[in-house]
Amino acid sequence: MRLLKTLSASLLLFLLAACASTPQARIEKNRAAFDGFPADVQEKIRAGKVELGFTPVMVRLALGGPDREVNRASATGQEEVWIYRRARSGVGFGFGLGAGGGHTGYGAGVAVNTAPGYDEEAMRVVFRDGKVSAVETRVK
Repeated sequence: MRLLKTLSASLLLFLLAACASTPQARIEKNRAAFDGFPADVQEKIRAGKVELGFTPVMVRLALGGPDREVNRASATGQEEVWIYRRARSGVGFGFGLGAGGGHTGYGAGVAVNTAPGYDEEAMRVVFRDGKVSAVETRVK
């Protein structure tokens, strides 16, 4: 029974951490800005999508903050590039059994990794003059 409670509590913490980074959570924190956008833009933000012409505020609401930002010069001028990586988290389970001195002990543990561990680059959002001018996604 204790193991079940521990597993349940760990799963709840994992889910709460995952929910904190959803578009809906970001919208709630920035309701005034979100409410000022046209309905079609609001729909895309809710779906976690970005489109050409979006502003940095719109992109942050849809995707969250970038993992990395770089500025680059191109033939057509200065560009700001936001780089997003695929985040990975995990749940681990462990069981142990020990014996010694006529006694036996056992235990179980659950670990929830919500710290950012990153895989490959997933997306680049390019801004020119304060608007999205390109969205690059990695093809697997």
